[in-house]
Amino acid sequence: MKDDRTILEMKNIHKSFPGVRALQAVDFSLCEGEIHALMGENGAGKSTLIKVLTGVYEKDEGQIFLKGHEKAVVIRSPQDAQKLGISTVYQEITLCPNLSVAENMYIGRTKGATVGWSKMNKDADKILESLDIPAKATQQLASCSIAVQQMVAIARAVDMDCKVLILDEPTSSLDEQEVQKLFKLMRDLKSRGVGIIFVTHFLDQVYEVCDKITVLRDGQLVGEFEIKDLPRVQLVAKMLGKEFDDTSEIKNTELVYGGDDASQCVFEAKDLASNVGIKPFDFYIKKGEVNGFTGLLGSGRSESVRAIFGADKVISGTVKKNGKNIKISKPLDAMKNGIAYLPEDRKRDGIIGDLSVRDNIILALQVLKGFFRPFSKAQANKFADEYIKLLDIKTASKDTPIKSLSGGNQQKVILARWLLTHPEYLILDEPTRGIDIGTKTEIQKLVLKLASEGMAVTFISSETDEMVRTCSRLVVMRDRKVVGELSGEDVNQNMIMSTIAGGDKE
Repeated sequence: MKDDRTILEMKNIHKSFPGVRALQAVDFSLCEGEIHALMGENGAGKSTLIKVLTGVYEKDEGQIFLKGHEKAVVIRSPQDAQKLGISTVYQEITLCPNLSVAENMYIGRTKGATVGWSKMNKDADKILESLDIPAKATQQLASCSIAVQQMVAIARAVDMDCKVLILDEPTSSLDEQEVQKLFKLMRDLKSRGVGIIFVTHFLDQVYEVCDKITVLRDGQLVGEFEIKDLPRVQLVAKMLGKEFDDTSEIKNTELVYGGDDASQCVFEAKDLASNVGIKPFDFYIKKGEVNGFTGLLGSGRSESVRAIFGADKVISGTVKKNGKNIKISKPLDAMKNGIAYLPEDRKRDGIIGDLSVRDNIILALQVLKGFFRPFSKAQANKFADEYIKLLDIKTASKDTPIKSLSGGNQQKVILARWLLTHPEYLILDEPTRGIDIGTKTEIQKLVLKLASEGMAVTFISSETDEMVRTCSRLVVMRDRKVVGELSGEDVNQNMIMSTIAGGDKE
């Protein structure tokens, strides 16, 4: 153990899956009475490290030490972890809403066939009161807000003599007042000596409530830092693997499209907000322009374009298309207004795996035409042949099920689907994720070509250098709100990082 206050120490943790090194020689330590943020972008290894600690995964190599145990502990299951005083509260609440608060706190922990209901309710109320949780033992859990349900899950963990509490994205479904209530509880537990591992994407919350930060990137430890020693811009740089450098290359991009209507706004939004926590934002895009939403994972960049396309419920705001007010309450409204959207998760929201390449390509156009007016086989084949050739889609035939294609070719098929509708405005969310470098370059070139022909394109990528290469204007997001806009010479790595961090360059 590092010192007397160290409650947990993970040393040289390795974990691999077929073809992937998820963790490589990662160290992590936690002290009593400490709130410690575990930070990193998608694929950094945060979830894998937590699952190793809680016995969901068995580590390949390394040791885990806990205070009060002379030797390294062996954790083979979540039950083992719980017996050792390690509890996890997940983003998705795993309690039973149809049971009472007390029943949720004690479920699976009562011995024998009989339950002392009176004592159980009394004990539950005592814990709830001691933690200042606004709930009663006898009320049904479903009647509590999401925030209170999170707190009940924490109360259950604490009552099980929890020494290490892992909070995995606990604030993602909470409003600002609920977040403050949760932070109050976290600080209370901290004062009692509980060590808390806080996994979150919200930078503001990390700096409000945490004492230390550990950053992972690509399955490796970047470092452990005292919160006071790591300014936000440095945290962003370490998560992205970029160093802040005033001499970095500055890109000067002019509007690609030079037609007479180059200044025409294709799409405008005013005070747009959605039911997944996106704060009201203004947005516009011109004909022939490539712009983008950028920010760390969880910043709200994907949710913003989902609001534009009507994929999430819009709760406020107005939108215009070519200067005229329109209403978009569902994706079909957007499609009828010439807007196309390639979603972030192509496997879940994009491809229909068992359908052929041809059927996947014609799908959006068929939706617009109506399923009661199907295309003839000859028409469908003509469309498929045209776009397989245009995008150089590698497939045995147009009848091949799309699930048999590589990730890059699946992505091209979804692109073909939307290009076939001849949209005025194309939204691409992570179009190059998980595909080879050659296909990635092809897609970037295609985006610029479409813009040169007058199409408006919004491009989103978690790789900021790709955003810099492709976009002439960037909307910067943090914690589900727009925090800045960059254009011209300001579209560079340094400005993106400092804007995400809130101008903090120290």
